[in-house]
Amino acid sequence: MDMALPIVNATTAVLARVSAAFNAPLARAVVFGVHIDGHLVVEGLLIAVIVFQLSRKSYKPPKKPLSEKEVDELCDEWEPEPLCPPLKEGARIKAPILESAAGPHTTIDGKEVVNFASANYLGLVGNEKITDSCVGSLEKYGVGSCGPRGFYGTIDVHLDCEAKIAKFLGTPDSILYSYGISTIFSVIPAFCKKGDIIVADEGVHWAVQNGLYLSRSTVVYFKHNDMASLASTLEKLTRGNKRTENVRRYIVVESIYQNSGQIARLDEIIKLKEKYRFRVILEESHSFGVLGKSGRGLAEHYGVPIEKIDIITAGMGNALATDGGFCTGSARVVDHQRLSSAGYVFSASLPPYLASAAISAVNYLEENPSVLANLRANVALLHQGLSGTPGLEISSHLLSPIVFLKLKKSTGSLTTDLELLETIAEQALKEDSVFVVASKRSTLDRCKLPLGIRLFVSAGHTESDISKVCSSLKRVSALVLSDHI
Repeated sequence: MDMALPIVNATTAVLARVSAAFNAPLARAVVFGVHIDGHLVVEGLLIAVIVFQLSRKSYKPPKKPLSEKEVDELCDEWEPEPLCPPLKEGARIKAPILESAAGPHTTIDGKEVVNFASANYLGLVGNEKITDSCVGSLEKYGVGSCGPRGFYGTIDVHLDCEAKIAKFLGTPDSILYSYGISTIFSVIPAFCKKGDIIVADEGVHWAVQNGLYLSRSTVVYFKHNDMASLASTLEKLTRGNKRTENVRRYIVVESIYQNSGQIARLDEIIKLKEKYRFRVILEESHSFGVLGKSGRGLAEHYGVPIEKIDIITAGMGNALATDGGFCTGSARVVDHQRLSSAGYVFSASLPPYLASAAISAVNYLEENPSVLANLRANVALLHQGLSGTPGLEISSHLLSPIVFLKLKKSTGSLTTDLELLETIAEQALKEDSVFVVASKRSTLDRCKLPLGIRLFVSAGHTESDISKVCSSLKRVSALVLSDHI
């Protein structure tokens, strides 16, 4: 009865209000010649509902407990859900295993091969000065730092490396990260939050995509390296939209796109940035130490003042032949990350010997600018040698150290395209000792650009190496793609 009292009180209050409405003259009816007020009908219905609610049982009787035999039978029948979905046929990756340093030549299955699968752009893998700097650092500091930068993981060589990179690029400050790929997907969410607007190239690689996802910002993609598409996208987002005036807005691009080998048009991007008042986040993992007269990257290549770029990130595992990554920009940009960037705050700091290797690599680049001329000559020679390859065409920029070969005619299926490209790569390795790789993408990768064979050119490659890879790919592609040419 205690439970019924509130229901009765509430019902009485409702009846009072409903009765007032139904006492109006229009709310009357005549049934078999008898006048019935409308409120009587409503009151009758409500009373019926109250009686029904009070007559219901407020609990369900407990079920009869299961016997031990029934419990055992249920346990025998139960099958747990798999921790991960079953792998589809062909989903397993059987990558070749290197048995020596990933230089211009390496060893696979006991056989020396020409290596065009490692992004050793300046040929610094195995460089004696860099190796000596690592040995000295190991003897002084040991291997790891055993702590994040904010908790006793900062070592003097980290500060030296940050200062060296900032000085080399001409920026006020820089910050080191322990892992190259985590740099960009830690930096983006450190600055971009829910409600912010990000305009990104549709061809950005997975690490950038992951950063965009983690930021929870509103992300709008423009056509790959298409400045007309970028301008149209910025115009649509800002024209007559007062909301966009009060939120942070970013343009996110790569200097050299890993998925195509194309070079971003920074000069036009900066003009659009200033016109529509956006900030620019530039990912330079494949252009730092490569583009520009002295290897200072895309800004030097286009002659754009580096202060016009708000945030620059890069991995150090390519041109510098070490590991880790960095972000550079204004002092405020760097200081913000020391407290707000997950990859910096929570990861153990970069092993000291890798920071020493990075310093030595930048020193080498400053002292040997001719290495850039060698790299560009090799890229041009490879472009020339691969022209006319049956069934394949070069889609990358002439100055990009990533030479990207895509199918002239796609089969219409990414799976079939990848099978053809992998067959070419496998036969080139098996028959000609030429190590190249097809551009695979995980199921998490949103990039829709065509797949291809990606060749990483090194300043350490010789004319003989380039001639060998060109003749191999022409021969093998003619055989594999004979039905698709």
